[in-house]
Amino acid sequence: MNLPNKLTLLRILLVPLFLVCMYCYFPLHFTAALVLYAIASITDALDGKIARKYNLITTFGKFADPLADKILVLAAFAALADTTAYPFPVNGIVITIIAAREFMVSGLRLVTAEKGVVVAAGIWGKLKTAFTMIAIAVMLLWLAVWEYFFNGSDAWFAAGEVMGIVFRILVWISVLLTVISGGVYLKGYWKYIDMK
Repeated sequence: MNLPNKLTLLRILLVPLFLVCMYCYFPLHFTAALVLYAIASITDALDGKIARKYNLITTFGKFADPLADKILVLAAFAALADTTAYPFPVNGIVITIIAAREFMVSGLRLVTAEKGVVVAAGIWGKLKTAFTMIAIAVMLLWLAVWEYFFNGSDAWFAAGEVMGIVFRILVWISVLLTVISGGVYLKGYWKYIDMK
């Protein structure tokens, strides 16, 4: 197994550890979750670059890399929606829209693969992934800061009102980019969908 595939596999394996840190209460557990999420996000940036630079692109990588991204993002959003530490604007609507887009693009990849066409990640898909991962990182950073500095203080509530606006903007921009990128993929590969 080459290095990019190992990085992709590491990203998948980090997800359960990330979830343990989000759901199990121990000192600085949100900080640990942030660190694991950051490592997983870095592997996402590295595996593709290394694979392209050294011509290490494999079938496994084409399959597992986007799958790892989907697992990481959906797990993070689900954990943020569940957290009682702060009311993040992540809910069933947000998660459903993001999951629906991911299933749709995966379905397109299956349909086009039968015809020998590879659905490459476009600029909108890359922008959606990068922005969504940054939005999640900002929310996790807020939890880590709260855990370390503000736990139980009044300053938390005042700052939380301002950050709530920021989080809503980040989440809904992520949703908008998700819808746009899904539409772009669907439009670009619609001709391969046989509706007869």
